[in-house]
Amino acid sequence: MADINTGLIAIGASIAMAASALAAAWAEKEIGTAAVGALAEKEQLFGKALILTVIPETIVIFGLVVAILIIGMAGKA
Repeated sequence: MADINTGLIAIGASIAMAASALAAAWAEKEIGTAAVGALAEKEQLFGKALILTVIPETIVIFGLVVAILIIGMAGKA
């Protein structure tokens, strides 16, 4: 049977994922808005706008790594 520590570990991992996903969504919204505005004025910026729009996705990858580390360290505590 699972004890309270298992639940707290699951909550910690889910908070790590949720916070990183929300941060990436907010960053992508801001960058996407600016990118569309820049592309409306100068279409040659498409490559830079695309790269800058994709960069915040690394935040979610970091959140996933932290969640995996939290779950992985659970058995050692």
